[in-house]
Amino acid sequence: MTGLNADASVASAKLYAKVSWRLIPFLLGLYLICYIDRVNIGFAKLQFLGDLGLNDAHFGFATGLFFITYSLFDIPSNLVLARIGVRKTLLRIMVLWGLLTAAQMFIRTAGELYIIRLLFGAAEAGFIPGILLYLTYWFPDQYRGRVTSLFLMAIPLSGVIGGPISGMIMQHLNDVGGFRGWQWLFLLEGIPAVILGFVAYAYLQDGPAQAHWLTEQERAALERDLESDRQKGGRGFTHNFGDVFKDPMIYAMMIMSFTVNCGINAVSFWTPSLLKTAGLADVGLIGWVTGAISVVSAAAMVLIGYNSDRALERRWHFTASGALGALSLFALPLAAGNVTLTALVLTFAAIGSFCIACIYWTVPTSYFRGKGKAGGIAAVSMVGAIGSGVSPSIIGYLKVETGSLFIGLAVVGVMMLAGAILGLFAIPSNSVPAAVATLKPTFP
Repeated sequence: MTGLNADASVASAKLYAKVSWRLIPFLLGLYLICYIDRVNIGFAKLQFLGDLGLNDAHFGFATGLFFITYSLFDIPSNLVLARIGVRKTLLRIMVLWGLLTAAQMFIRTAGELYIIRLLFGAAEAGFIPGILLYLTYWFPDQYRGRVTSLFLMAIPLSGVIGGPISGMIMQHLNDVGGFRGWQWLFLLEGIPAVILGFVAYAYLQDGPAQAHWLTEQERAALERDLESDRQKGGRGFTHNFGDVFKDPMIYAMMIMSFTVNCGINAVSFWTPSLLKTAGLADVGLIGWVTGAISVVSAAAMVLIGYNSDRALERRWHFTASGALGALSLFALPLAAGNVTLTALVLTFAAIGSFCIACIYWTVPTSYFRGKGKAGGIAAVSMVGAIGSGVSPSIIGYLKVETGSLFIGLAVVGVMMLAGAILGLFAIPSNSVPAAVATLKPTFP
């Protein structure tokens, strides 16, 4: 490498490190709060099912309803974000979801639970595809694996932080002030989202052009890299939203998104119940074990995302992660009644489920081009949201019908494995473009 090229490489590394430190920790924090609020019902159910006279079928159906409205509003939200920017979009989403999280403390019947979860899904719709679209405004393809993994690390981190906090709230605030622990849980975990909605509006910029914290030269360098990224030819449509659906690849990505989300939500919503079924009775301890599982899976996500970028490869990373998650779900009955083995198997299930998600999202964000990008990302996210709703509903229904969580989890495992195999054939071997193969990512 010549001295000139070496200097350019160092300058590029410093620029993307600067952008990353400015954006990624904050966006990760937003998603962390988002995901805690989405899945804290998995902890709350340990109390409120008995309080309200509900069962696992009610719970599974309610968690599924969330994703019905979430999927319906995903595409409109992302198309609006492309027009009005991320700041106004996040303000709307976060304030509404925080208020609806807190409002869950007032549910008394199955019908009220269903209604509020439907509203909750509509409020949160567009958050994930919106942020993933937003990241494409700042990072070209060769950085996408690790920035995506760092953002999506909020999913396991929600267990690291949310698990112990949820357990402690339910344990120590139970019956304080006349409210049950699950009611305090919803209230206290809903407030941060409302506050952060206003913080996001003040802190973020809609794109590099508005970034006062970048120099004029840095903004120009970013725009050059992003424009070069946009001009890489031959992959995806570069026209309007309707053109996206003329490409067969979108349907493969939809199916993969469906199966990926089935796996994530099987682990996220049912880990507390599986630990309790294995013999761990203390709610606080369940929270800490859930947190420990999440620490390991969060570290694995970062390593897998980094290695995928380093190797400039997506397909085998995707398939191997999905296979690990599916096989772990199949293995859960072998650990039945043993807390240690159950926690170990759930750790492997979490690693596989979360890592496949981080690799998956590098594919549509790199594949779609031009005006079709916002709608294309939202379309595959929408189908993924349907999978998120199907997964807990299937598991909850089969739990009531058969008395076992393992049958429903095995069904989800089959879907995950099918998605992993599809990825082996559908994801191009050069899913990281040849044009960037010489640009080894150096950002930390």
